[in-house]
Amino acid sequence: MIGNILDNLRKIVPLVHCITNYVTVNDCANALLAIGGSPIMSDDIEDVRDITSICNALDINIGTLNTRTIGSMLESGKIANSLGHPCILDPVGAGASKLRTETAKKLIDGINFTVIRGNISEIKALALGAGAARGVDADAVDAVIEDNIDDAINFLRDFSKKTGSVIVVTGAIDLIVDENTAYAVRNGRPEMSRVCGTGCMLSAILPAFLCAADTPVSGALAAVCAMGLCGEMAFSENDGNSTYKTKIIDELYKLSGETLEKGAKYEVR
Repeated sequence: MIGNILDNLRKIVPLVHCITNYVTVNDCANALLAIGGSPIMSDDIEDVRDITSICNALDINIGTLNTRTIGSMLESGKIANSLGHPCILDPVGAGASKLRTETAKKLIDGINFTVIRGNISEIKALALGAGAARGVDADAVDAVIEDNIDDAINFLRDFSKKTGSVIVVTGAIDLIVDENTAYAVRNGRPEMSRVCGTGCMLSAILPAFLCAADTPVSGALAAVCAMGLCGEMAFSENDGNSTYKTKIIDELYKLSGETLEKGAKYEVR
């Protein structure tokens, strides 16, 4: 099933508008190209009105948030909604500062996001109004583990009902949850957290997978499995984190639908 989504993605080559983190913008563009999509990076409000309209999907990432781009994010989201295009929010650092938290909430109130993807601390900050974010990273006290996975799914399901979005939480165990379905994904390597940008890259390729899938939850599942599997295949004890990042992008480029289907480790919860 999810292998077919990747094969379809490469046939349609979706054009994805990214308003994203300038720390990782080049990695996001390369990850999208590697997986078979086509990126456009644009964040000026006078530009995004045209760019969003010609694209197939939108990725909004608040990793390097500034007040200049908030209006661009809202404008792009409204245009994408009016065109029926998939819309992704990556609320990087929500809970770490007032600006990030309030901006993410404003975006959720103003835009119908197909998927909201973050770490568990960021999602808790948005759902509960408080969080234990450690900068832009999840706090260890929030970690999803085997002992609390069912409680985490129930919490995410409630947030999905509230927002109308598929909620994707990435960590040692990845969760993809909507009102009716929940998947736990166990692909990936802990060393991926030592590479700046793996989460941003996932958020960038997610819209491309959504364009190629029959349902948002299946598209999100395929994207999460693909990123984690490529993290596994790219890893070598002999490499540093910079080489590892490059190899992850290489594995996204080489990934086939058949390899994804065989290597995906997920279960319905």
